[in-house]
Amino acid sequence: MLKNLLKYDLKWVYKVVMVFYVLSVISAAFTRLFYSVENSVLFSVLGGIFRGILIGLLINALINGLIRCWVRFATNVYKDESYLTHTLPVAKKTIFLSKVITAIVCSFTSVLVALLSVFIAFYSEANMSALKKYLKVAASTYDMSVLGFLLVVAIVVFLEIAFVMLVGYTGIIIGHKFSKNKNSLSVIISVVLYFITSSLTLGIVYIVGLFNKGVMNIINTTDIVNMNAIKTVMFAGIGIYLVYNIVYYIVGRKLLDQGVNVE
Repeated sequence: MLKNLLKYDLKWVYKVVMVFYVLSVISAAFTRLFYSVENSVLFSVLGGIFRGILIGLLINALINGLIRCWVRFATNVYKDESYLTHTLPVAKKTIFLSKVITAIVCSFTSVLVALLSVFIAFYSEANMSALKKYLKVAASTYDMSVLGFLLVVAIVVFLEIAFVMLVGYTGIIIGHKFSKNKNSLSVIISVVLYFITSSLTLGIVYIVGLFNKGVMNIINTTDIVNMNAIKTVMFAGIGIYLVYNIVYYIVGRKLLDQGVNVE
């Protein structure tokens, strides 16, 4: 049943998001085309315009993907479609899992399309050489291999996106437990949960700083800080957000299992 739920959830979400993907690739192609024409002010300006359009489309693809997932969740679980959803022989935890996987898959494909579009628009041997040089410098700064550095960056991006997604789902579930203003309350609760959790993260970093002078210097000074301290904060952040994601997933699933107030 999870497979069928995922099929319909992904189809519903990608119906709109796919438009952003196609437009992003087209904009990337035009960006490359116009920038390839040398000694032309007109084509240089057009290249800049399409580069801006490309950036906007890529950002919108990621944001709209998450919003579509949240809307799908609310519509499928609480609104008119919910009458059909709750008659299916499937547990609420499976429904919730389907929505979470859908959001993860959509976010992942948005990142892949972004990388593909940037490659189409700006690939050249000179740019690739500059990128490799930058990555080597960044990796060596943190005393890491390039592959290790990219892996850490990918994990951080994934955890941050998953965190925002799960906070949104949790806010929707709590907001729809009220009898009035469910949508507004869902948004407000999601924002409050996000800021509370982010503030908690700062508190944890401060506590770590009490026992680590280098970490405290990141908070209290604008001077050059020890790279080991930054690595400590970075890896601590990975652990913290991993815990947050697990907690929000469990809380969201438990709250949904408690019952649904269909509109």
